[in-house]
Amino acid sequence: MKTYFRQSLAWLALGVAIAASSAPALASEEQRLIDEARVTVEELLADPNLTALPGLLARSRGALVVPALVKAGFIIGGEGGSGVLLARAADSGDWSYPAFYTMASGSIGLQIGAQVSKVVFLIMTEGGLEKLMSDKLTLGADVSVAAGPVGAGLEASTTLNVEVDIYAFAHAKGLFGGISFEGSVLVPDEEANEAYYGEAVSSRGIVIHRKTRNPGADALRAALAAR
Repeated sequence: MKTYFRQSLAWLALGVAIAASSAPALASEEQRLIDEARVTVEELLADPNLTALPGLLARSRGALVVPALVKAGFIIGGEGGSGVLLARAADSGDWSYPAFYTMASGSIGLQIGAQVSKVVFLIMTEGGLEKLMSDKLTLGADVSVAAGPVGAGLEASTTLNVEVDIYAFAHAKGLFGGISFEGSVLVPDEEANEAYYGEAVSSRGIVIHRKTRNPGADALRAALAAR
């Protein structure tokens, strides 16, 4: 009986080991962010009120996608979120692999409530993309930022302001009224870059020099290239 019991345990342990080895690995925090960024791109591109987005995306130098920008406050407010930046090659038009960023801002004023936004920032100028390679960038100070045109039937060719570095398109749900990104700070997340690519690499190394890659981001790159 004891021998049979030990054999049963051995077979059970073997089955558990096989199941564990064949089960898919849990997605990393960085991979989940990239997957959410892909969904954000697809949702905003499909929005009938954002008809200017596809045309501007096709003419952009890069895109910074923030799947969940959280804004909350009572008198003193703040917002924050994580995102990924990809750049388009000037010659081939191919999208780079993503570099990770964090976004944050604070404000004082009459505000009560909370809001979660899905945001796509389109970098329209070479100067704007270059600024994002710095250690810290403040929207509205280091680069100009404007709300992307909203409304059915709008064409990018008739709404593009060549002096704007970045256009912002967003979906927002919550209690705040409008969305303003003036004063928001963007900082490269070097730790997330290293965790995702398995080596220490800067944002410039990823999106400009293309020193590394991860196939997990190919679906996001394809979503951006679809328009």
